[in-house]
Amino acid sequence: MSSSAIFPNDFAALLFDMDGTLLNSMAVVERVWGAWAVRNGIDPVWLLQSVHGVRAVDTIRKLGLPVDAEHEARALAAAEVADVEGIVEIPGASVFLSSLPPERWTIVTSAPLELAVRRLAAAGIPVPRHMVTGEDVSIGKPDPEGYRLAAERLGVRAEDCLVFEDAPAGILAGRSAGAEVVVITGAHRAAGDTTHVTLPHYTEVEARLGEDGWVTLRRRGR
Repeated sequence: MSSSAIFPNDFAALLFDMDGTLLNSMAVVERVWGAWAVRNGIDPVWLLQSVHGVRAVDTIRKLGLPVDAEHEARALAAAEVADVEGIVEIPGASVFLSSLPPERWTIVTSAPLELAVRRLAAAGIPVPRHMVTGEDVSIGKPDPEGYRLAAERLGVRAEDCLVFEDAPAGILAGRSAGAEVVVITGAHRAAGDTTHVTLPHYTEVEARLGEDGWVTLRRRGR
């Protein structure tokens, strides 16, 4: 292990959240969710603090509104699919992902598949082979089911993975799965004063593959 390695151990695979971690969709979230909040008599500023990293249906259910949560979640997803203006990659994300073998990474997102594919295309980020979406799990983040399923699909143990996240629910999901966690802060600061390793983006880090196929996360140029 080089002294420039960020963690003392290497990883069998890297697992990435999507929104706020690989791409910045804050502009769309503020437009779509903000309008929905106003229609339902909710303070949009307050609501936007609680939607990061969580399935829409779970967010709506927790609000206790007299609405069909699944119907509202589908309507919100359709509105988000139709609106991709302002979606951009987190700096360096595409280059970083392209340095990884396809069998060594995937995405675990709370978004439904159609929305995930739409946003990834808008940001110029490839769709991985084994992506896990909000439709693939029975319980969303902060439950670890999604990260455990992603590790299983890649043929590795979740405990041997490194999770990239941006929000408290996702951080807890990754840690509950037994993985190490890196927090990406470039899109927003929902994670607050986290004790985990933080990176604003991907331009200053690189992934190096060992002879055993495991990945070391290093500071670039060192």
